[in-house]
Amino acid sequence: MEFDFDRVIDRRGTNAIKWKRYPENILPLWVADMDFAAPEPVISTLRARLEHGILGYELPSQELLETVAARVYRLYNWKVTPDMVVATPGVVAGFVAAAHTVCVQGQGILVQPPVYPPFLHVHENIRLVRQDALLASSKNGSSLRYEVDFDVFEQAVHSAGAKTGMFLLCNPHNPTGQVYTEKDLIRMAAICLQNDVVICSDEIHSELLLGGAEHFPVAALNPEIAGHTITLISPSKTFNIPGLFCGFAIIPNKDLLERYKKTIESLAMHVSCLGLAAAQTAFSGECDGWLAALRLYLTGNRDFLVSFVQRELPGIRTTVPDATYLAWLDCNDLMEAGKITASPAEFFLKQAQVGLNDGVDFGAGGSGFVRLNFGCPRSILVEALKRIKSALGL
Repeated sequence: MEFDFDRVIDRRGTNAIKWKRYPENILPLWVADMDFAAPEPVISTLRARLEHGILGYELPSQELLETVAARVYRLYNWKVTPDMVVATPGVVAGFVAAAHTVCVQGQGILVQPPVYPPFLHVHENIRLVRQDALLASSKNGSSLRYEVDFDVFEQAVHSAGAKTGMFLLCNPHNPTGQVYTEKDLIRMAAICLQNDVVICSDEIHSELLLGGAEHFPVAALNPEIAGHTITLISPSKTFNIPGLFCGFAIIPNKDLLERYKKTIESLAMHVSCLGLAAAQTAFSGECDGWLAALRLYLTGNRDFLVSFVQRELPGIRTTVPDATYLAWLDCNDLMEAGKITASPAEFFLKQAQVGLNDGVDFGAGGSGFVRLNFGCPRSILVEALKRIKSALGL
């Protein structure tokens, strides 16, 4: 079946924050929201529910929990039972609930900046101490790669006068697009286990793999790690239905599972009936042909972007994402040369009419960077890159 990801869908006037934030002359390539229609089986499911006419309260069905368990087994050979699965109103809500469950006031929460901005603010709501284990970057021409500095990671555990209660892992990593290796995951997990730290792994982008990349759920590596891990997944990014706010926590440890369920109840975290219905169809396998085509298209967008930066944008470096539809652009050389005098995000907004995420929002290591969302028709990406090139006088 053919899928038309080149079709430009007009989202102006739909109340979409991606397109409403800026004036009409701005091309928005910021928030992690793709400009593609959701797969037809999901649309058909939602249409049928709407035509029924009643949108009442629902709990996740046994069929849905079985579908989630079956999907992770099919993808990763990870044996999960339906009773280990808890529905959440999205992954952000899922890791906030994890912090409430695992940590007590005054404990530490470990993160790896530069990282998805909501990671950086979990500690504020629960009166925790944020502990940063900065990722190490390496440059190779116009490309950029990140890796774990294990000395920094170990030093961050139980730092700033606080015992670390939870490590909030982002895998695949946002904004770098990195997929962690089994070796790195095992080493990080071993440090956490040695220090009695629970791992909460945000794996929302795990099915958006580019090229030949492979994803490893940290909890699937061995039973001991699984017993200390809360894994968060969702169909929202993969099938472009983030506005339905439906995710899942997978928790093999029975005691931790029951505590997490109580937290979800106490915080009144309910999932809408439409979110549950869409998740059932998305994870059923009906949409996997669409997903395979999407991955090929996003890989093509990534490759075009990386090639354009290399050929046409001297002074900018970019990650080559293994997953996600997000590129992390280093503009620090241009700032040092005086070609960009404001923050890069502000410069490109004003001079190129392209809306990007400001790297500062991603914490330490983000200054001088922007995040670019290439989950859009190729024509929009091409136009945005041409505008960036023109704004730099190239």
